[in-house]
Amino acid sequence: MPSAQNLRGTALLNNALLNKGTAFTEAERRQYGLEGLLPTQVETLDRQVERIHRHLDAKPSNLERYIYLSGLRDQNETLFYRVLMSNPAQFVPIVYAPTLAAVCQQFSHIYRRPRGMYISLDMRGRIREVLRNWPMENVRFLCVTTGGRILGLGDIGVNGMGIPIGKLDLYTACGAVPPEVLLPVQLDIGTTNSALRADPLYLGLRREPPPLEELDGFVEEFVEAVQDVFPNCCLHFEDWKGTDALHYLEKYRDKALCYNDDIQGTAAVTLAGLITALKIKNETLAQQRFLFLGAGSSGLGTADMLVSALKQEGLGEQDAIDRITLMDVNGLLETSRTDLTPQQKRYAKSMPPSRDLLAMIKAIKPTVLVGVSTSGGAFTQEIVEAMSALNERPIIFPLSLPQKNAECTAEQAYTWSNGQALFAAGLQFPEVERNGRTFYPGQANNFYIFPALGLAIYATCPKHITDDMVIEAARALADQVDPASRERGRLFPPQSDILDVSVTSAARIAEFIFEQGAATVERPTDIRAWIESLTYSPHYTG
Repeated sequence: MPSAQNLRGTALLNNALLNKGTAFTEAERRQYGLEGLLPTQVETLDRQVERIHRHLDAKPSNLERYIYLSGLRDQNETLFYRVLMSNPAQFVPIVYAPTLAAVCQQFSHIYRRPRGMYISLDMRGRIREVLRNWPMENVRFLCVTTGGRILGLGDIGVNGMGIPIGKLDLYTACGAVPPEVLLPVQLDIGTTNSALRADPLYLGLRREPPPLEELDGFVEEFVEAVQDVFPNCCLHFEDWKGTDALHYLEKYRDKALCYNDDIQGTAAVTLAGLITALKIKNETLAQQRFLFLGAGSSGLGTADMLVSALKQEGLGEQDAIDRITLMDVNGLLETSRTDLTPQQKRYAKSMPPSRDLLAMIKAIKPTVLVGVSTSGGAFTQEIVEAMSALNERPIIFPLSLPQKNAECTAEQAYTWSNGQALFAAGLQFPEVERNGRTFYPGQANNFYIFPALGLAIYATCPKHITDDMVIEAARALADQVDPASRERGRLFPPQSDILDVSVTSAARIAEFIFEQGAATVERPTDIRAWIESLTYSPHYTG
């Protein structure tokens, strides 16, 4: 990393890692040739944050706030993260979902400066050489997407780069993982989106994605190159096409330090919400029957995680699988269907074909209804009322994003269940007032999981990430919802406490990794204090 000692004047002001802007002291201004290049007043970091907040308040939309913050990151990284960490609950929706949906749709049009790396099919045979162009050697987390399935928008190619950028921002803002060890990567494999290929401003390859065999070779070279160039790096797969996501997680989970947030992160945060809901109901996972609307990578990943968690409670594998029913766009996953993937066949039921969600609710009598279908409004009044007739406290999780794809809203769920639903969605719905009661919708957002898991992995340096580690992350999160919050129907800790929540979870996950003998570093006496000592704090150094 460059130091201020070998940069002067505008070169120093243009270095986002070292720039302090108006916080350079008078002595520093003289030493580094900055006199006359800055206004006279020397400001504190907190005063700079105050100015940024005022600028953001004047912006007309969260998209404009995102663009402004992106520019700030390019100018002064310390100030950028100080702003984000000053109020994560305020800024997560700006730098992450739901604003990222609009960002990704317009990414090529609002592009300003490069961030991260773009590895295209044209670089086959020399990916190692290309990766060595990255200026930082100690990359510990590499978030990589193909843009094949972004926030319910489908395949948007390199416009999906906003996702790895946003995810890694949250590693730091919500988990205090040092930003210098993070690298967002777009694998540009082309796009099926013909409108993008015809857009003159589109920044990616104007071709269809390759067949799977060709893609396999490209991804294999990429994974091997990452392990060679960044040997301690964790690969975070994000927003790949559903079948590709499942395929590559299965292929590499035992060969590399890797993790798929769409599959494992979604599963973990859903599991955490379920554990909290069941504490409210005073029931166990093993007593539940689960019905999923949606059987893609998120649905299957959550189902697989539930099977692992149910086995931890003493159930046999088949007994656990029998408690889980999935439906997709073609109906119930059942044994007569010939279009099921191997991962889906695991859950196929010996039942008649059906596309009727209401009929399936009446047939299997689920206690938990999970939506990962991107089918907006699929949980109708009739559906919610049926769940409420079967269960005193129905658990209803419409997790699809963005908001237009949510299977129902919080207000609908509480109204149609007469206030009895235990509810969490993929986005944060506002509080609901009904009959003199206030209901607090939960947000089953992955930022409760991956920053904490990332911090624990950063600290303990395991060779692989197991499902048991991810389940421990879910249990650690659920245990941070106190009885008073559960009494109010809250299923997750306050977002305003996310940094402390993440550190607490990370300490718990790290302890689990040590107990499993999976860590490659020496176990400290005080794990919590050790984790805290490794966290990033945005402040200016001399």
